[in-house]
Amino acid sequence: MKGSLPFICLALFLGSSDFSLAQVSKVEKKILQSIDLNNAEAISLLEEVVNINSGSMNFEGVKKVGDVFKAKFDALGMTTRWVDGADFNRAGHLIAEQKGKGPTMLLIGHLDTVFEPSSPFQKFKLLENNIGSGPGIDDMKGGDVIILQAMTGLKEAGVLKNMNIIIVMTGDEELSGRPLELARKDLVEAAKRADIALGFENGDGKPTTANISRRSSSGWELKVTGVPSHSSQVFSEKIGAGAIYELSRILYGFYEGLAGEELLTFNPGMVIGGTLVDHDKAMDGGSAYGKSNVVAETAISTGDIRCISPEQLEKTQKTMKRISASNLPQTSAELTFDVGYPPLAPTDGNKKLLSYYSSVSEELGYGRVIAVDPLKAGAADISFTAPYVDMAIDGLGLGGTNDHTVNETGDLSTLPSQTKRAAILMYRLSTGKYE
Repeated sequence: MKGSLPFICLALFLGSSDFSLAQVSKVEKKILQSIDLNNAEAISLLEEVVNINSGSMNFEGVKKVGDVFKAKFDALGMTTRWVDGADFNRAGHLIAEQKGKGPTMLLIGHLDTVFEPSSPFQKFKLLENNIGSGPGIDDMKGGDVIILQAMTGLKEAGVLKNMNIIIVMTGDEELSGRPLELARKDLVEAAKRADIALGFENGDGKPTTANISRRSSSGWELKVTGVPSHSSQVFSEKIGAGAIYELSRILYGFYEGLAGEELLTFNPGMVIGGTLVDHDKAMDGGSAYGKSNVVAETAISTGDIRCISPEQLEKTQKTMKRISASNLPQTSAELTFDVGYPPLAPTDGNKKLLSYYSSVSEELGYGRVIAVDPLKAGAADISFTAPYVDMAIDGLGLGGTNDHTVNETGDLSTLPSQTKRAAILMYRLSTGKYE
């Protein structure tokens, strides 16, 4: 397998040279040439880091992948540091910086994957048609390599030293540490200093698209209490409806009050109820004891909410609280929400940044780039930048399929093209071309 890589890299090099250079400057040509010449090294690096298990809870593995990238950024003359994750029970984060002039660009990646050491899916494999397989190749070690190779191209063209870059590669994107405020503190602090955010997640895996928006991902818990009694007394003035009837009413009320609202989903993923209930919050499950002839005392449901904007999230939570407060006789309900991942709304700034990226893509001969349908995009770290940056897009990573499964693949032919588009976009943003 290793012996075949040079031939694949040569094919990628030859194929990636066929782009229109009509509007590309001399400096930009140097950036593109550097990316082509370093493509074999990029693929070798991708194989190396894919072969290091970095499941979110494998702290040693996450740190090891971080060390690989840290050494590469150090070699480019960037200032790097490792943020220890002990305070939020994760491995930590890698941060690299280059201080120059112009707008500050925040580049976002993550080092962890969903595949822990117990997974059977552990190693890089080379398949047919320039396709690689391996844990995290698409989500998102391919994107991390694209960040590094873009920095290398800018460095070798002599322009990186003039740019303001902050790179944050989190170590817990797939299973966030808690409290979340501490787990994302360094990313938020970087966002406060940035003007533009670029996320190198895999998006929907298609190089023809990018994300100008991502929906939120937050949770809720509904706990209902009723009066336990023999079932013959249910609905009586003293006993009332019982916990399970009230839980059912509230959940259906959520459906009636919120279903059909554009880009909003809310889902009760777990329900448990009876006379005795043991809710295991860590596993989001539990056990219950009850009898058909006993009115249930306790009922619990947990679920999630996904919204496109902070305003939609606030409105949704307000509606859910109102429905939960109008209780059936002799019942009470407690509804709580967790912090979760915020939304990245499709702002005018994000749309403008996508248009810049798309124009770069077209000039390089890779075609137009359009926005991903928010319903097809999950939550991601870039959403934490939304309140602070002027513009943001995500999904600039490696093309691929089936992430989060043992069939995950990455299209190696997209590695140089994705890198080129990102590097040229960053260079032009740094020079004020779009002002």
